[in-house]
Amino acid sequence: MKKYFNPSILFFAILAVVVTGCGKSAQAPPPPPPTAVSVYTVASKSVKGVDTYPATVVALNEIELRPQVSGYITQIFVQDGQQVTKGQKLYQIDQSKYVASRNQAMATLASAKANLARIKKDVDRYERLDQNEAIAKQVLDNAKADLLAAEAQVQAAEAQVSSAETDLGYSLITAPFAGRIGISQVRLGAQVSPGQPLLNTLSSTDPVQVDFVINEKEIPRYYKLVNAPDAPDSLFSLRLSDGSLYPHPGKLATVDRAVGRQTGTINIRVEFPNADRMLVPGMTGTLQVVNDDHGDQLVIPHKAVTEQMGEYFVYVVGQDSTVTQQTVKLGTVFGTDVAIREGLASGQTIVVDGLQKLRQGSKVQIQ
Repeated sequence: MKKYFNPSILFFAILAVVVTGCGKSAQAPPPPPPTAVSVYTVASKSVKGVDTYPATVVALNEIELRPQVSGYITQIFVQDGQQVTKGQKLYQIDQSKYVASRNQAMATLASAKANLARIKKDVDRYERLDQNEAIAKQVLDNAKADLLAAEAQVQAAEAQVSSAETDLGYSLITAPFAGRIGISQVRLGAQVSPGQPLLNTLSSTDPVQVDFVINEKEIPRYYKLVNAPDAPDSLFSLRLSDGSLYPHPGKLATVDRAVGRQTGTINIRVEFPNADRMLVPGMTGTLQVVNDDHGDQLVIPHKAVTEQMGEYFVYVVGQDSTVTQQTVKLGTVFGTDVAIREGLASGQTIVVDGLQKLRQGSKVQIQ
């Protein structure tokens, strides 16, 4: 008997094989093994957090010494870099013509006063004669007019004397305050004129001030720190450019009147004692300001923190060995550690190693 091939049988056989294979692939894969991690138990530590700012030393008082009259330098009373007291002589400009001008003005004043005295006597005499109608009214009126002119002449002469004495005084340049004189820019015999050239610069030395700039976002925290009743004694310290720490703390001196519209910053001045003259105007350094992270604070290893789009997270290990991504607010960095201001509590366990393979809800195995 002849056998024929039936295509339907072949189709159902292939379909059975495919269905059997699909059934095997639909089985759920086994769960991944727990990720091996190292952990850290959050705890408090005694720390002192500081914010640092570039700073510049400035003198409390500083003035450019410039001539106010013309002439030749005839005396220099101080050495370069010398400490001077208020009122001490510094420079003298040739006084000959200013003494002569003063003497001439005084002579003119004396003559004007003598003329005024004579005219006053004439007016008194004419007034008595006028009472007896023994003189013409015009004579008395002319005498009174002369009296007014003589009084004006006296006032003008007094002004000349004052001007001459002022010029004479300007020929002797003295220190307006105590401080340190710089290197002289002129020598004996140099010719000077009003305003030119610069003779020297005088700066006060004790105390000095340190200028630095803060961002406007820091202003509320800054004032809160300054006014905090439990703030440490030394809020401000200065680290010099050679890395050494200035031995004396500073105190807040001045906060500028307004925030810069273009920069968004505000200028701050801190005053430091400078009896040993270690701080020189123009020096640069780093101003250190104690911030909120002082005393007992939560501190964790910095490597436990991850960042995503400007936010910071840590992985907290739960009792079932699963991890939860927790948002935290960072504080000051202390070497390899960082203070945590918000987001964690003492005693929690966080992951410090093995973060790369973790996701929300991952199982972990603590090493």
